[in-house]
Amino acid sequence: MDKIIEITWHGRGGQGAKSASQILAEALLDIGKYAQSFPEYGAERAGAPMKAFNRIADRKLTIYANVEAPDIVVVIDPTLLSAINVVDGLKENGILLVNSSSSPDSIRSKHKYPDNIKVFSLDASRIAVETIGKDIPNTPMLGALSKVSGLITIKDLVEKFTEHFSHKLGEEVVKKNTEALDRGFKEVK
Repeated sequence: MDKIIEITWHGRGGQGAKSASQILAEALLDIGKYAQSFPEYGAERAGAPMKAFNRIADRKLTIYANVEAPDIVVVIDPTLLSAINVVDGLKENGILLVNSSSSPDSIRSKHKYPDNIKVFSLDASRIAVETIGKDIPNTPMLGALSKVSGLITIKDLVEKFTEHFSHKLGEEVVKKNTEALDRGFKEVK
């Protein structure tokens, strides 16, 4: 990967966009990539729209600005599809990954996204409730991102998640989250 890959995460405070961005960056660092993760907040409160970003490369990163033209956009809160232009700046042939029970074709049609954007969807909220017991969809979305982007294996993500959260969340919660990661990888469409 000679070029730099940039990702924008759209979510609301408390949905885990910042955490997912950070876990992705740390997992990429572990496999020898260079990676950045940083958030951008508006009103700092739970439920407020927010963004997180990743920048990934095989060489040292010297850019420290916000992502303006992402290769990938991950939308954790589907209500943001109607509230803001989540694909603003998305590169041609870029990837749009949406937490939604709707099909990619339905999302494309409803929001009039151009054909030069690859749209994927995953009902990450359902998976989160079924596995974790809470509607915090970041973990299944991270698994789905692994599959649609090919940037990192699901195995590497599971290892990093386990390492990062075992002491904070406990074994049972980590097991539920790694199941959510795996289901996100398998169920994205």
